[in-house]
Amino acid sequence: MFWTRLFSGIILVIIAAVSIAAGSAVLFTVLLAVSIIGMNELYRATGVHQKDFGPLEIAGYAGAVGYYLTLLWRQGEEVSLVILLFALVLIMCVYVFTYPKYQAEQVMAAMFGILYVAVMLSYIYKTRNLEGGIWLVVLIFLSSWGSDTCAYCVGRLIGKHKMAPVLSPKKSIEGAVGGVAGAALLGAAYAMIIAGVNPAQGHTPLMYALICAVGALISMVGDLAASAIKRNKGIKDYGTLIPGHGGILDRFDSVIFTAPFIYFLAEVLI
Repeated sequence: MFWTRLFSGIILVIIAAVSIAAGSAVLFTVLLAVSIIGMNELYRATGVHQKDFGPLEIAGYAGAVGYYLTLLWRQGEEVSLVILLFALVLIMCVYVFTYPKYQAEQVMAAMFGILYVAVMLSYIYKTRNLEGGIWLVVLIFLSSWGSDTCAYCVGRLIGKHKMAPVLSPKKSIEGAVGGVAGAALLGAAYAMIIAGVNPAQGHTPLMYALICAVGALISMVGDLAASAIKRNKGIKDYGTLIPGHGGILDRFDSVIFTAPFIYFLAEVLI
C-alpha cells in the first residue's frame, strides 16, 4: 500500500507540475476534468447520481462547464456570477418539472457540487493567471499537500492532544502546529530557491511563508470538511481513481479550500 500510494503521489505531482508549467488551455482542461470527476464523486456520495446520469446531475455538470468557459474567455466576475445563477435556475427547473423525482437535499447537493468543487478548484487557474502566477500557484500545493505531510510526521512523533477526536481521531493539535510551521518553512525555502528566476515584485520569503501558513490552516478545515461528509454518508473514500489515495476529492479535499484563499492573499499582499 505504501509503495502504491507513493507511486500515485509522484504521478499526481508530475501531472500538476506539467499542467501548471503549460498553463492556459492545458491547465484549463485538466482542472475542468478534475472538477467534473470530483463532482461525480460528490454526487454519488450525496445521492444526486443514482443508477444512471439523470437530469439533475447533468444540470450540475452544465453549470460547471458554463462557469469554466467564462474563465477561459476571461469574461469577468459578473459574467461568471450570472452563469452560476443560471445554473441554479436550471437545477430548480429540473426539480420542479420532474417533481417528485428528487428530494430537496439532492437539489441542494447538486448546486453545492458546483460551488464546492468546480468554483473553488477554478482558483488554481485564476492564481496561475496572476502576475508571477506560475510561481504563486505552487503555494496552493505547498499549503495543502506539503502541510499535510509535515502534520503527519509531527503528529506521529509527538502528537498527544486530539484536534477532532470524533471526526478524525488520528489528527493532533501538535500535528496541526507542525503542519502550519512546516508549510511556512516550505514557502520561505521555495521563495529563496526561485529568487533567481522569478522577476515578480513582492515575492519574498517572508510573504510566501505567511501565505503558506494561512493556507495550511485553511487546508486543515478542507480536509476535515471532506471527512465529515464521508462520515455522514457512511463511506470510506469518495472513489478509487487514484490507487492508494481514493478519489479526486480524497486527494484534493484540502486543495479545494486552499486555492481561493491563496488567490486572494496573493492579490492583497503581493
